[in-house]
Amino acid sequence: MLDVLYEDNHLLVVNKPAGLLVQGDATGDVTLPDLAKEYLREKYNKPGNIFVGVVHRLDRPVSGVVVLAKTSKALARMNELFRSNKTTKTYLAISLQKPNQTEARLEHWLVKDPAKNITKAFSSEKPGSQRAELRYKLLMHREQYYLMQVNPVTGRPHQIRVQMASQKSPLLGDVKYGAPALLPDKRIGLHAYQLEFEHPVQKTTIKITAPLPNVQPWKIFRQDF
Repeated sequence: MLDVLYEDNHLLVVNKPAGLLVQGDATGDVTLPDLAKEYLREKYNKPGNIFVGVVHRLDRPVSGVVVLAKTSKALARMNELFRSNKTTKTYLAISLQKPNQTEARLEHWLVKDPAKNITKAFSSEKPGSQRAELRYKLLMHREQYYLMQVNPVTGRPHQIRVQMASQKSPLLGDVKYGAPALLPDKRIGLHAYQLEFEHPVQKTTIKITAPLPNVQPWKIFRQDF
């Protein structure tokens, strides 16, 4: 069942649960576009092929706002918005470790190892690297958890995960980047909370917010958002 946050003739925006793939992989598991097509087929009683375009991706263990395009025109225009960094992305992240600074701008050059599906961050440019920039600030500390707001300027694979790990603050459950233990459902402490962009057709400003997951430890912070 899709948690639909916004829908019109051009876009379908959903709150993706952790564990659901945005794009198919070797597992052959069901993907978000698969569910979106089924949703549209049932809602509009469409028997034929249904177009659903993937605009951007969230890692499988991450939850939150994902935009899908319902037309090829909307897909092309949304792809360009993301490619040119003309969107405002706000994530919420949980860690067991306090970051080095309570607020900072981070710039790294990232190199991804596709075979291991892991990204490494460097302080200077390396062959084949991509520049990554984000800003973060520590919002609050409850029980043993630190909650941070993260605003990525670029959109690189595993960017937030590896850049926050560089601050000695790996995301909760993200053992790939230094967290001490997995979470029971293999999710990690990262939620795509809000996305703001210009509508690709209507040219109005759209701001979409995805409620925090109703599971621990997110429940500890739900009253604040």
